[in-house]
Amino acid sequence: MINSLMHAEDSEVATAGARAGADVVRSLYGQRLTRIDKGAGDFATAADVEAERAILDVIRAARPEDAVLGEEGGRQGAADAGRRWLVDPLCGTLNYAAGTMLVAVNVALGDGAAAVADPFGGEVFATDGRTAWVRKDGVDTRLVPTSATRLVDVNLDPPFPSAPGFRAVDLLADPAFVERFRPRVGSTTLALAWVAAGKRAAYVTDGGDLSKSVHFAAGIALCRAAGCVVTGIDGAPVGPAGRGLVAAADSGTHGLLMEMIRTAAG
Repeated sequence: MINSLMHAEDSEVATAGARAGADVVRSLYGQRLTRIDKGAGDFATAADVEAERAILDVIRAARPEDAVLGEEGGRQGAADAGRRWLVDPLCGTLNYAAGTMLVAVNVALGDGAAAVADPFGGEVFATDGRTAWVRKDGVDTRLVPTSATRLVDVNLDPPFPSAPGFRAVDLLADPAFVERFRPRVGSTTLALAWVAAGKRAAYVTDGGDLSKSVHFAAGIALCRAAGCVVTGIDGAPVGPAGRGLVAAADSGTHGLLMEMIRTAAG
């Protein structure tokens, strides 16, 4: 299967990589796993490392000339490579280590193809940079964002570079937010794929430039291709000058959230 990907589209390579990582994550779930301390309370597990290895095996076989930036292994490949894959093999490590199945496997190629796998839901969300779809049981269904659920995921994990001017947690105490939306705190970027799929109305997180982040690049690519409105928390385009992320199913939802964020920032 890996060898057949040599002539496949980048989106299929991303999908195959995400599925390979998800298979590892699922197979090791519930086991007592070695933890690798990263400092400041952060850690990886053997599942993170093994899943990244499985993803890299797919990418190396299918795209041997490309570079890779992995959450666990760092940058690999030629320094002058024209293409770079961003890999987060297990987004939601703390959830996973605590026995919670709310995690994602993220694989993205720069600003192009990307895939996000839900290891326990059996879904792989993917994009070729133009359209976005979800694959389940071998069937592809186009992603259609909608704010109908009114559910908004708010990431409360550090860092908080915009504090004290803006803190995502302040949204949860805003009466206007509670009146319009229903907050969710899941601590995994699987929520970005859910925005693209219409399972969430929006996603909000603080941060710096997240466009090249192994955690966020795949989800951002999905949301953009699905037609979501994607900006920083300051309304500026996500990129080198950006701050954090607001991904909304539609312009109305995005506008409401931006008003609330400005209010929260005082």
